[in-house]
Amino acid sequence: MTQNARAMGRPRDPQVDHRVAEAAVALFGEEGWSSFSIESVARRAGVGKASVYLRWSSKEQLLADALTQSLGRIEDVDTGTVRGDLVRLVRQLLELFTGEHADAALRLGLEARRTPGLAERYEAMAEAQILAARAMVHRGMDRGELPRDTSVTLLLDALCGGAMNHALATPARLRAELPKHAGEYAEALVDFILASVLTKA
Repeated sequence: MTQNARAMGRPRDPQVDHRVAEAAVALFGEEGWSSFSIESVARRAGVGKASVYLRWSSKEQLLADALTQSLGRIEDVDTGTVRGDLVRLVRQLLELFTGEHADAALRLGLEARRTPGLAERYEAMAEAQILAARAMVHRGMDRGELPRDTSVTLLLDALCGGAMNHALATPARLRAELPKHAGEYAEALVDFILASVLTKA
């Protein structure tokens, strides 16, 4: 929908926008793209579907905007040490995969590339996250904390895969406890992987 088309309608209500976006993310997380529709989102949000169409011209645009608004981004954090940076990286991943919108975050990685209108947005987000994570490892090499021949790909695969697996493998009855122990787990995972890297140096 163009800016002019939106300007002709009634003023946007931020509360309605938020309710619709939250409903869209929750529905996608629970049921996936195959069950996602403007009608189902409107029903879940408790608004008329006309209100949704006034804001988003398609379900693809609605979901892309809602996910961008709701899912946290992995950011490059410079704590001064590679260990500190990687611990922060794992904590960000755990927040993403165990937080309020964890189901949507996990499903996004599986379905985004096959979802029309969502693939490009997902690829841009994923690339930004990869670049942020790689920057942390390269700083560690530049500071002499990691060997120059460290495989950035394998190190990050181990860290990111470990964080995701931890979230997926934890039984449902224990998931509410994950955020309480995120810092402890992040430090243990980073120390385990760095010890392996440094032992081979």
